[in-house]
Amino acid sequence: VLIFTLQCCEQKPLPDPVKEKAAIASLLDSFNIAAAKADYNKYFGYYAEDAVFMGTDATERWTKPEFMKWAKPFFDRGKAWDFTAVKREIFLDGTGSMAWFDELLSTQMKLCRGSGVLVKQGGNWKISQYVLSATVPNTILDTVVVMKTAEEDSLLRGMKR
Repeated sequence: VLIFTLQCCEQKPLPDPVKEKAAIASLLDSFNIAAAKADYNKYFGYYAEDAVFMGTDATERWTKPEFMKWAKPFFDRGKAWDFTAVKREIFLDGTGSMAWFDELLSTQMKLCRGSGVLVKQGGNWKISQYVLSATVPNTILDTVVVMKTAEEDSLLRGMKR
């Protein structure tokens, strides 16, 4: 009974956080390279099957299949988007099965912020949620708000519960 109890209650050692963060950083870099090279299958292979992507436009909230359909023409033309991380923070939960990150990206839209959640599935990290945000310097925020007010007020009216 004692041996059975010890075997049942034996805890698996937690993954090494330094190694896990390095693996996630490598995944995110490869993810961005796959988009820059327009490697559709590789890029979308980094997403979990139930993943959600949120883009810079308020209307861009897509499931993985929806995002794949939207992005396909960009990948088919041989150039999707080219993002390079310039600063990144990665965090792990206490079990080593979930992580989240935020990063500043150099893009064709200048600085953007990418953030997301990753889950460990079958020993591999997969992107479960990705959020791309355009950054707006505080010194011009009032001007940007004026520029987007009409369109986003219309969206807000349509979203009221």
